[in-house]
Amino acid sequence: MTTTISRLYDNYAEAERVVQNLEANGVPHSDISIVANNAERWYDRGGKVDRDRDGVDDRAEGAGAGAGIGAGVGGAAGLLAGLGLLAIPGLGPVVAAGWLVSTAAGAAAGAASGGIVGALTQAGASDEEASRYAEGVRRGGTLVSARVNKQDRGRVEAILDQSSVDLTKRTAAWQKSGWKRFDPAAEPLGRDEIQRVRELYGEGTGLRP
Repeated sequence: MTTTISRLYDNYAEAERVVQNLEANGVPHSDISIVANNAERWYDRGGKVDRDRDGVDDRAEGAGAGAGIGAGVGGAAGLLAGLGLLAIPGLGPVVAAGWLVSTAAGAAAGAASGGIVGALTQAGASDEEASRYAEGVRRGGTLVSARVNKQDRGRVEAILDQSSVDLTKRTAAWQKSGWKRFDPAAEPLGRDEIQRVRELYGEGTGLRP
C-alpha cells in the first residue's frame, strides 16, 4: 500500500537537494516528481546541464525522450536528468519531471480539475491541500511529491521536511491579501510579479524549523 507525500519549497535549489537525498535514501526516481516554476527563466539561462556526465545536455535528452512529462529516465542519472519544460494551466511555464507531471498533463488535456490540482487529488491529496500546493508553484515555488510505502512514510517525511515551506502559515499570508483558492484559469504570474511575491513574503518565510 503506497501513499503520496508532497512538500513545497521556495526555490528549485532547495527542492533539488531534497530529491537527491530521497534517491540517496532508496526512493526510486520513478516514484518522485518535481514541478518548479520557471517564470524567472532560471532553467533557460545558458550553460550545459550535464548531471549524468555523458557530454550531452540533460535538458535536451529530457525533451527528446519526453521525460519532462513523465517518461522514465534510465541509468543512475536519476529524476533530475529528465527535467523538461512544459506549460500547466494556471501555472504557466514550469520545469518538471516524474509521474505526477504525466498525470497533470493528462488531466489538463481532459479538462479535469485544473491539471496539477487534479493530479494531486488523484494521488490522494485533499482538494484544499492540492489547491495550496498549486498556488505555491504559481507564486514561484517548487513542488516535490514522493510515492512511498506506508511503513516508510516517517522516514521520507523527515527528508521532505528539510527546508520545506510551512504551508499553513504561507496560506494564511495569502488569505490576508484576499486569496481563496488556486484558479487554473488565472493568468500565470510573470517574473516581476514573482519577484514582488518573494520580496513580500521573503524566500524562507514560513519555513519549517
